[in-house]
Amino acid sequence: MEHIARFFFGVSGNVIALFLFLSPVVTFWRIIKRKSTEDFSGVPYNMTLLNCLLSAWYGLPFVSPNNILVTTINGAGSAIEVIYVVIFLIFAERKSRLRMLGLLGAVTAIFATVVLVSLLALHGNARKVFCGLAATVFSICMYASPLSIMRLVIKTKSVEFMPFLLSLSVFLCGTSWFIYGLLGNDPFIYIPNGCGSFLGLVQLILYAIYRKNKGPAAAPAGKGDTVDEVEDAKKAAAAVEMAEAKIKIADTVATDESAAVAAQV
Repeated sequence: MEHIARFFFGVSGNVIALFLFLSPVVTFWRIIKRKSTEDFSGVPYNMTLLNCLLSAWYGLPFVSPNNILVTTINGAGSAIEVIYVVIFLIFAERKSRLRMLGLLGAVTAIFATVVLVSLLALHGNARKVFCGLAATVFSICMYASPLSIMRLVIKTKSVEFMPFLLSLSVFLCGTSWFIYGLLGNDPFIYIPNGCGSFLGLVQLILYAIYRKNKGPAAAPAGKGDTVDEVEDAKKAAAAVEMAEAKIKIADTVATDESAAVAAQV
């Protein structure tokens, strides 16, 4: 019975994780339409790519038996994240593009190192522990990467750069894989996903609090102190509200755009 339950939550985790990987589609459609990454951060997508690669490797039978469901979804996730990273590189400004290329190089180097060490130097349980630790560390980093966005939401009282579907998917995915790991008594699965479930819940709470503020118009116009505060948040959190010029767009246009994005989400 326990095996059936574990299989059920594994399949559920696959389905929910697929929604998690596809949830940024609205964001990237916006990037393609505007031909600019604006102030969206590319860090979460690099971290997610690394997490998917390491988790897919960990789930392989010769590394961790009976975890093939971990490999199937993370293999698919790796392909999806590569597409996101490529789109971001195409439309990012030069400085952001160079930073993204550096991160992508680091992702490739880390994954290659884990693969080579696990194949050439380790065997049996030692290989599982090494790959599991690597996957756990970067899974937690992936789930924690939106922390800067969460800080910005609190600072600016706007959820424009924290998509609801992404937050919901993080919570549901983390919860499903947390239960899967518990049933299989695998700490390399339930520890990082337990953290992900908690952080996803925090994001949903923030969204519930600030859900009515989805654009730059949420900041009171004409108050210099507020504008300065937003600028500080931009530098500290690496993700910001729209440029100041967009604040001057007619209220009707801003409202229509926000409604369109919300409807797509």
